Amino acid sequence: MAKAHPMPALALLAVALLVLAASAQAICDISSGGIRSCQPAAAVRNPTDAPSAECCAALAGADLACLCRYKSVGGMWVRFYKIDVKRAMALPGKCGLTMPANC
Repeated sequence: MAKAHPMPALALLAVALLVLAASAQAICDISSGGIRSCQPAAAVRNPTDAPSAECCAALAGADLACLCRYKSVGGMWVRFYKIDVKRAMALPGKCGLTMPANC
């Protein structure tokens, strides 16, 4: 029996990490710093009651229609940042922003 080589698995892992890093740079026009500023208010565990001013500023410049696409999917970035999708979708409203009607 041939012994499995770890190289294909390592290459796949490297590609997955590159995709994650690229998506962490900007998601729907929100930088990774903007996502991190919103994380406390959308956290899976022990969220804060309100988003920070930095979070609201990041969301004000975001593509909210793009964010709507993550509503049911979540994506790797949601797990990476430990964000609850329902809480995240409520943040624009808490910042006084209006989500698209079809969201």
